[in-house]
Amino acid sequence: MFESVLVANRGEIACRVIRTLRSLGIRSIAVFSDADASARHVREADVAVRIGPARAADSYLSIERIVAAAVAQGAQAIHPGYGFLAENAGLARACAAAGIVFIGPGVEALEVMGDKIRAKQRVAARGVPTVPGLAEPGLSDAQLIAAAPGIGFPVLIKPSAGGGGKGMHVVESADGLADALAAARREASASFGDDTLFLERYVHTPRHIEVQVLADAHGTTVHLGERECSLQRRHQKVVEEAPSPLLDTATRERIGQAAVETARSVGYVGAGTVEFIVSADAPGEFFFMEMNTRLQVEHPVTELVTGLDLVEQQLRVAAGEPLGFAQADVLLDGHAIEARVYAEDPQRGFLPTGGRVLELAEPAGSGIRVDSALAPGVEVTADYDPMLAKVVAWAPDRTGAIGRLRAALGGFSSLGVPNNTEFLRLLLDDADVRAGRLDTGLIERRLDTLRFRAADDGVMAAAALVLHALEAGGGAAVAVGWARRDGWRLGRAAPSRYALDADGHSAVVAVREGADGWTVAVDAGAELEASVELEGARARVRVGEAVAEWVFARDGARLLLAQGGAAWAVGERAGGDRADASAEASPELRSPMPGTVTVLSVVDGAEVAEGDAVAVVEAMKMEHVLRAPRAGRVALNVERGAQVRAGEVVAVVEGAT
Repeated sequence: MFESVLVANRGEIACRVIRTLRSLGIRSIAVFSDADASARHVREADVAVRIGPARAADSYLSIERIVAAAVAQGAQAIHPGYGFLAENAGLARACAAAGIVFIGPGVEALEVMGDKIRAKQRVAARGVPTVPGLAEPGLSDAQLIAAAPGIGFPVLIKPSAGGGGKGMHVVESADGLADALAAARREASASFGDDTLFLERYVHTPRHIEVQVLADAHGTTVHLGERECSLQRRHQKVVEEAPSPLLDTATRERIGQAAVETARSVGYVGAGTVEFIVSADAPGEFFFMEMNTRLQVEHPVTELVTGLDLVEQQLRVAAGEPLGFAQADVLLDGHAIEARVYAEDPQRGFLPTGGRVLELAEPAGSGIRVDSALAPGVEVTADYDPMLAKVVAWAPDRTGAIGRLRAALGGFSSLGVPNNTEFLRLLLDDADVRAGRLDTGLIERRLDTLRFRAADDGVMAAAALVLHALEAGGGAAVAVGWARRDGWRLGRAAPSRYALDADGHSAVVAVREGADGWTVAVDAGAELEASVELEGARARVRVGEAVAEWVFARDGARLLLAQGGAAWAVGERAGGDRADASAEASPELRSPMPGTVTVLSVVDGAEVAEGDAVAVVEAMKMEHVLRAPRAGRVALNVERGAQVRAGEVVAVVEGAT
């Protein structure tokens, strides 16, 4: 076994790999960019090496810098995690040249499966079914447009390189194909450095089912069952589970063997995942989509139902050891389900967020696992993928696993960095999700029906009580008589009043201290008995008969509160941060998120019509198009490639001439 391994990644996967290295007594070497100097994976590794500035191309995507760090630290192997260079044949070659083991498959497997066109051709020759379409290298937009009617609409545009849903577009008719191809090429080039595209028939009510495989260098290849990954948004997985609630025993065996045959077609060694698409209307049919030649984000659900540590298996296989088990030894126990926690705001179109983690609450307990890179004080920037953590639950059956996951998400909060946990809980409450009636379009169909918890009187009462307790020294004895800051007077105490605002909901909350305890009243309503107990950043709040646990943090003049997966920023002055009602008519185009201006669709001084695209801002691998709010002349404030802050003015559309 290796004595030292460099982890060529960041975030939760770097922490995950380091955890297994530590358990095996292997020295871990982390790498970091300037943006990650204080990141959790840097703190947890035995050694950490700076490899460049925040820009990924100059740090985590630099093969030269990664290998140089490994050589300098005496690493015997490099674990690439997922994303960045995980499926890069150039890194595998550079490792071989430096005498370092690449913890992944061989160059041929990386090259063939990294090119979706070649991959489809290779597996089809082995009898693995593939989705009908046009998959040839070097196709121009004109050739793809000409071929689309023969494939049949809707069609799915896919980049030949990369994954994660980047550059994928569903096109319903010929009218939108040219624009979608242009966008797909731009996104594929930016994400993977390769704008080669191909077309597939879009499968109606598609379900995304993938199979985990393991192969050693001694001729043994096994599968570890399948994962259901159909709950997606914009081709990005959101919730994954194992096993799939769709497949019967016979189909499970056939799809597993198809995955094994796919791995054998390229002499695969290591851990990999073969992805299939299955129509919900015909669950006995499946089609090969692609093979991911690396560990998957959702690997924990397979670990929980098989009892295997996949990172440990990767290390042992890379060190030349044979797998210690055969296919007959693989048994699935219970059900596991995982939810991805992203730095995004579902109530604002899932725009990326960011910031500094002021307070963190992560769930624990029987059947609960959290893979995370978060810690108080960690900065979450727009430089990288927005995934913050994964919350995973196991139970003997699917219903129990969903219940445990929903409860666990209610105990997760990252105050200072808004996230999607409330959205995930609402998704798990959906009747079709609970019944296992899934497909990749379900989330988009449900978005308009989700009811997020708005700031209400309960939130305002809790905020006022926490503020009052903080002013009173966190529940300790307070000053008496004239030294008190509240409304002390002879006779019945006057209440302390808090004028609060959150998400447009305003209230005046009165908190009164008396000989028999505290009371709280919202907007001159009935006084209810109340109490609050503070312990660190946790508050146990009672209002009347209702008791709830809250997580809180101060952020300047705001109090941040989280409870049950939802979070609010409460201002202490009603209306102080309320948006101007006329903002919609503003001539200014402001960036809704911190990011990079990747496209300027017009030149400075150009005439535009209302709704015309003016610029594209990209952050955390997501594009947002800024459109003219009215007709007029554009005055640009930025250049292409500029870094912008959330709310920064990108352009102004002056009145029509």
